[in-house]
Amino acid sequence: MKYVDEYRDPDRVRKIAAGIAGMATRPWTIMEVCGGQTHSIVRFGLDELLPRTVELVHGPGCPVCVTPLELIDKALAIAARPDVIFCSFGDMLRVPGSHADLFSVKARGGDVRILYSPLDALKVALENPERQVVFFAVGFETTAPANALAVVQAQRAGLKNFSLLVSHVRVPPAIEAILSSKENRVQGFLAAGHVCTVMGYEEYFDLCRRFRTPIVVTGFEPVDILQGISLCVQQLEQGRHAVENQYSRVVRREGSLEGRALIEQVFEVTDRAWRGIGIIPNSGYRVAPSFASFDAEQRFDVGEIRAEECADCLSGLVLQGVKKPTQCPAFGGRCTPETPLGATMVSTEGACAAYYQYKRHQSEATP
Repeated sequence: MKYVDEYRDPDRVRKIAAGIAGMATRPWTIMEVCGGQTHSIVRFGLDELLPRTVELVHGPGCPVCVTPLELIDKALAIAARPDVIFCSFGDMLRVPGSHADLFSVKARGGDVRILYSPLDALKVALENPERQVVFFAVGFETTAPANALAVVQAQRAGLKNFSLLVSHVRVPPAIEAILSSKENRVQGFLAAGHVCTVMGYEEYFDLCRRFRTPIVVTGFEPVDILQGISLCVQQLEQGRHAVENQYSRVVRREGSLEGRALIEQVFEVTDRAWRGIGIIPNSGYRVAPSFASFDAEQRFDVGEIRAEECADCLSGLVLQGVKKPTQCPAFGGRCTPETPLGATMVSTEGACAAYYQYKRHQSEATP
């Protein structure tokens, strides 16, 4: 396909990989933040093309994976109500809560619907004025503008039966948390291109300066990813730390001013719990007070629901780049896509699911 094949060209891929091999003179550890990048790396075997001196570790860049357990339990409580139509992207339905998932709520008679856009949920609300319609607003900054737009349109239409259950998270604070950890071994980052398409990359300059760590905004195809790795390794070898933009065909420094304005209008920054990681300050969005009537947590009074993570699931360590999926004792046995212990085995962008699909028969040595 035009505009895709050129970024999957095998000759270009091999040439860039060979250039990285010739450049790397010592071990380097690089984290790709985005789950979509993780999936591409594992699917196309890009990690196997790299020299042994360059190790890729997988970050917390899967929004489904980092949605906290207690928020899943809140979704289950709301979706089970007879007066509610609960709408969500499909990959959230199999994410396990404390005792169930949204599919099981649907099987017991709950009105749980898979939609592809929050604007579709607005249509459902207009068609069902006697029911409460809740959209599960999950994602990084990438999906926040569409969810914000849905709230603005609902307000303009005077809808009283529409609300969001919000689980939006922000990437820069997560990178800061990883770099601040005593267990951190990441020396460079591939930043998520789609997030930077919306938000730009101004926030990364301060992180880069304070932690003296290269950050390269990177796309999702094999050529993109290897070019991002090459730029990162080049900086590391030269003792430099800078923010670079490999994905310049899409990303601008300032991002999307319209998208950012929508986010700032409807949401406000808040501390957010990340599944398997814990609370990261200023790492999420919540509905701003001026739009409080569209906040499902307040509307259905589920703010006090609390939950504890499964002790057998190592997804938190996987999301922080400390462990690889195959280093979890439950991987591929007690934990599979059909019987997941954690969200990283559920989402199509989850590292555990990617490893299960493409390389579950391989073994990893503990770093």
